[in-house]
Amino acid sequence: MIKKAFKFVLNHIPRPVLIRLSYLARPFLLLGLRGNRYTDPIDGKSFSKFLPYGYEQQRENVLSPSTLSLERHRLLWLYLKENTAFFTAPHKVLHFAPEQAFYSRFKKLENLDYTTTDLNSPLADVKADICNLPFEDDSFDFILCNHVLEHIPDDEKAMKELYRVLSPGGTAILQIPQDLSREYTFEDDSISDPKERAKIFGQYDHVRVYGRDYFDKLRETGFQVEEVDLTAQMSSELVDRYRLAKGEIIPVAKKLA
Repeated sequence: MIKKAFKFVLNHIPRPVLIRLSYLARPFLLLGLRGNRYTDPIDGKSFSKFLPYGYEQQRENVLSPSTLSLERHRLLWLYLKENTAFFTAPHKVLHFAPEQAFYSRFKKLENLDYTTTDLNSPLADVKADICNLPFEDDSFDFILCNHVLEHIPDDEKAMKELYRVLSPGGTAILQIPQDLSREYTFEDDSISDPKERAKIFGQYDHVRVYGRDYFDKLRETGFQVEEVDLTAQMSSELVDRYRLAKGEIIPVAKKLA
């Protein structure tokens, strides 16, 4: 019943509305899932289980009841905390389609000059098209753009804009849904039916499925790319406790100084 309800909500309620509704639902989720089996590293809270999530195929035990984080969010948090000075050194940050799990926490960090952007999100400071950004060259030394590019028809133009506004020596983390068994990216504009798109691309509003050539596309744009597998450095027990996706690669793209 819960799985069917989540699937219906995800596929029928616009994301801006979902964001607002989630704040109302969170207290009830926390009460119903008390326990210590799984832990969200973002806030340190533990639960008997996490919630299911997915537009087409539901993934069990992946949505944190407290921060509403998914596997990719918790993985990114751990990477930023353990492998960067994101939380301590001064950074001018641009965050695309800001996730609820991060938004309020990043806003409160005094070391960050933090700007959010999106066309539709109620959490965006600047309403902007990723293919035509209203920022000057070399403006930001940290960019977070996660699970955005698979929505963009002209992703090469978007990548060029990301590279343009990133400052020399800066870092962009550009996560995407991954099928690393696929060598090449697949897209087909002739597939217009939302249900068919969800079946083939994983979500009704995705326009492609990226393969391993994604990293080369970033390199061709000018980025120096490191393919980071953080879970390979962790015990299987910890990967399970944090409910991470084993083997998920974090694309860390840098602009040489």
